[in-house]
Amino acid sequence: MTQTTTIPPLQPLMIGDIVINPPLFLAPMAGQTNRALRDLCRMKGGCGLVCTELLSSHAMQYKGSRKRTFQRFDWDGEELPFAVQLFGSDPAMMAEAAKIVVDSGAPIVDINMGCWVPKVARKGGGAALLKDIRIATAVVDAVVKAVDVPVTVKVRAGWEEGKPTAIDFARAAEDVGAQAITVHGRYAKQGFSGEPDWDIIRRVKEAVRSIPVIGNGDVRTADDVRRIIAQTGCDGVMIGRAALGNPWIFSDILFELEHGRPAPPHSWEERAEAMLWQARRTLETTRKPPIVAIRELRGQLIKYCHGMPDATTIRENIIRAETLEDIEAALRPVLALTI
Repeated sequence: MTQTTTIPPLQPLMIGDIVINPPLFLAPMAGQTNRALRDLCRMKGGCGLVCTELLSSHAMQYKGSRKRTFQRFDWDGEELPFAVQLFGSDPAMMAEAAKIVVDSGAPIVDINMGCWVPKVARKGGGAALLKDIRIATAVVDAVVKAVDVPVTVKVRAGWEEGKPTAIDFARAAEDVGAQAITVHGRYAKQGFSGEPDWDIIRRVKEAVRSIPVIGNGDVRTADDVRRIIAQTGCDGVMIGRAALGNPWIFSDILFELEHGRPAPPHSWEERAEAMLWQARRTLETTRKPPIVAIRELRGQLIKYCHGMPDATTIRENIIRAETLEDIEAALRPVLALTI
């Protein structure tokens, strides 16, 4: 019989003067964490902080790309707290971008130093900043000086295995005013392969003096939350891919931590209703053409379908969907009613 790791009850944490309670975070994910998903995770409960998908500081400065970037400014009227994530490698550009998003209502600015995909890293942004702690620290310093809201950073363990630069960088970032740091235990060159090294998170926690450290990397269950906190001493936990198609993950984890047993399962009807809500909310909040928004959403919606009755047919119909009506029709057998 496997012994369950025990931890004290989760405690609220502070990012600057902002209370995060519970300390469970929805990770920023490119092309995924739009307003609809953020609202849905918050509505289902248990998520203390959500974050936008990453926004390019470079793209905000140039006319040709500015319009497309501003389409992702989808937080008008959003429930607090939330963070807006920026990426880039030029301190001055990052500072200017931070001013733009704060002027547009961002209560927290998060700096991406964790994205490893070539589109971001080959331009020196994302996790590539961890190759040179001086530049990475200069970016944080510039952003902190530019805005009057808390600035946080999300990092990988380092750029390449065996060089855990996140440890020294975390202390440097704190010294120039970062208010929290999230650490994903994999190195950038690993992508999502292999296992995250949670011990790097522990070492970051030991390196900083007082700012919260949020642990990230392969957290899917309440037991994962117990283990990452017990092993690292982190103050909060961030969940990414496991929340796609499962917006209840935060409330389910809290339930199990509090009651010592798994949360009741969610019915197929409940899952279908969440899919439909997410689709409708996407169209209500997007600044993109409806057909583009629906096409981008399809990959998320099919993640709800695992195990559903006639899941193959439902998935096929959703993959072909181009309108809200197409999604409604695909879900009609599960909802067992005329929508």
